[in-house]
Amino acid sequence: MTPETVGQSRGNAAPGEPPGPVSRPPTDPADVSTGELVTRLSTQLSELIRGELELARTELAAKGKRAGAGAGLAGAGGVVALFGAGALVAAAIAGLATVLPVWLSALLIGVLLLIIAGLLAIVGRNQLRRAAPPVPERAVDSVQRDVRTVKEAVQR
Repeated sequence: MTPETVGQSRGNAAPGEPPGPVSRPPTDPADVSTGELVTRLSTQLSELIRGELELARTELAAKGKRAGAGAGLAGAGGVVALFGAGALVAAAIAGLATVLPVWLSALLIGVLLLIIAGLLAIVGRNQLRRAAPPVPERAVDSVQRDVRTVKEAVQR
């Protein structure tokens, strides 16, 4: 055993581990073999892609939640509009059956419900517009930066 490998022998290695000196990866890229650099590149690239996909998934989930909220508000506006239509029908019936006071009150309630329905529908539409298009913008920007960085590093 040479003095350089004293304390590094793996003669008592665990089962399944090959005996031999412990290899420590050099920290300077100039001291690393091409095969090791390719291995590092592959590992780092796959980690980068996994990270970018996770960012895209997170971003799309947030946009999906916003779209769901907008659709819910638009649906609520539709339900209130149905109540408004029902109130207007009741107002027409009451107007035919009696004199002005009942008919006028039912008409005013119906108009008020339709105004509320319109406001809910507008708020829901705005929520839907903010959610579209469902593109993970931060992830796309990050990937574009990564591509630029790799291109610049290759050109050096």
